Amino acid sequence: MEHSASIDRLQDQGWKCRQLDGFMGQSGPLWTRREGDGWLYGLLAEDRHLNPAGVVHGGALATLIDHVISTVAWAACDRAPCVTVQLDTHFLAGVRAGDFALARASITARTGSLVFVDGLVEVEGRIVLTARGVMKILRPDRTP
Repeated sequence: MEHSASIDRLQDQGWKCRQLDGFMGQSGPLWTRREGDGWLYGLLAEDRHLNPAGVVHGGALATLIDHVISTVAWAACDRAPCVTVQLDTHFLAGVRAGDFALARASITARTGSLVFVDGLVEVEGRIVLTARGVMKILRPDRTP
């Protein structure tokens, strides 16, 4: 499907393109859509996301799921910044240019300083990546 047609289809389905600062801004653009009480995230794969083998680079998919996991943790922690302590990823299938990689995550457990999150990335209902992350909740420095 032509790139502009894919964008039109995503917008028709309620997806919004987010231009972000920082590394995710260089890796995206990130697409978002509300789902119940949470959010779905997506990446419309382009040629610039591909590795020499012609599939989306694993680092691009890891960046996507890391962003999603940290965003879900951030929301669950009253918007306290959360940083990745551990991220385990399992790549199950390739993603090609033109594919829309849809990502989601959910909290599985939480302690006073850590959040445990499971995530996945899928293309047209086919799971292409699973992930499990441990996020550290950053608290403001309490020293004067």
